[in-house]
Amino acid sequence: MTRILCISLTPIRRDARVLRQIDVLRELGEVTTVGHGDAPPGVADHIRVPDDKPSLPQTVGGVILLATRQFDRAELAAPGVAYAAEKLEGRHFDLVVANDARVLGLAFAVSGGAPVWADLHEWAPEERTHVLSWRLLVAPFMVHLCRKYLPRTAAATTVGGEIAELYDENFGVRPLVMRNAAPFADLAPTPVSPDRIRLVHSGGAIHGRSLETMIDAVRALDERFTLDLYLVPAADGGRYLSQLRNRAGGDPRVTFHEPVPPSDLPRTLNAYDVGVFWIPPVHTNARLTLPNKLFDFVQARLAIAVGPTLEMERVVREYGLGVVGDDFTLEGCVRALANLTSDRVREYKERSHAAARALSFDREREVALSMLRAVLPDRE
Repeated sequence: MTRILCISLTPIRRDARVLRQIDVLRELGEVTTVGHGDAPPGVADHIRVPDDKPSLPQTVGGVILLATRQFDRAELAAPGVAYAAEKLEGRHFDLVVANDARVLGLAFAVSGGAPVWADLHEWAPEERTHVLSWRLLVAPFMVHLCRKYLPRTAAATTVGGEIAELYDENFGVRPLVMRNAAPFADLAPTPVSPDRIRLVHSGGAIHGRSLETMIDAVRALDERFTLDLYLVPAADGGRYLSQLRNRAGGDPRVTFHEPVPPSDLPRTLNAYDVGVFWIPPVHTNARLTLPNKLFDFVQARLAIAVGPTLEMERVVREYGLGVVGDDFTLEGCVRALANLTSDRVREYKERSHAAARALSFDREREVALSMLRAVLPDRE
């Protein structure tokens, strides 16, 4: 039996990309996971990293290592990384999967020479460059990890072509593209009311995504429009989510819901008309994002409304799924949405329906399986 280690210092049960990854890995062998929260479904073993042990070297000693550019010593200094390394000591695997650059050092430290697959969920050197401490301390560390370890990986993947190009230009490794596509959902578009357009957004309540733009836009639009939000509180203790609730000001057309598991999202969202996301290009990852939610919207058979975010715009225009704003401002969002009619929304939902198979995880699954079978050639 092939033994596979999957490292993701996230709450894995809420991480849609990692859950899909684990589903593929289980076709190839027995999977052990390392991450926060409870064990994900179907794994043989799970090492639960305590929630208070972060994945970056945020201790006094760790910060000193980052500040003095002692990056080799910092690789295992993060509390979460150190905890995982201790729990994995003496265990052997045939494949190690590193989700995000921050765990590349750990992955190679515990691999025992086994091949390592790096799945890079975004452009690591600029993950949080809107935060000064990240720019000064963490970004150079991410560059170190990528420069040192990416050329040594047996396989590398990332979420979109533009980010793959950045890794190639900067580190000489071009990852394969595995989009954040959701599994195919056997759904159909729901009817569109002639006097109501039901907007919906799902995802993390993370500062910097400008979710307030969507709230302000709905309040500026006519009474046809409603907005429902399925938001996961961020690591800020839910402060931004509270700010969004206050921003809505009790408007009955803006409704906040409890988040639902990734597997339930398409069926939940299917009740709505238009999936909307207006994220400003505050950093490289925002500028190039091609997120889970876009593909969730497609599987939910929704029309889509987005700002002019490069990768999302390409998908929306290629398949004729909805509207793309001309800028990221509130006014741009209002203009794009105001032009929607029930007939246009109905047409866009039908196009989502037609594109659902092509934009499902089926393609990504085949990319991953083909790649991994080459990495594990002796597998029966």
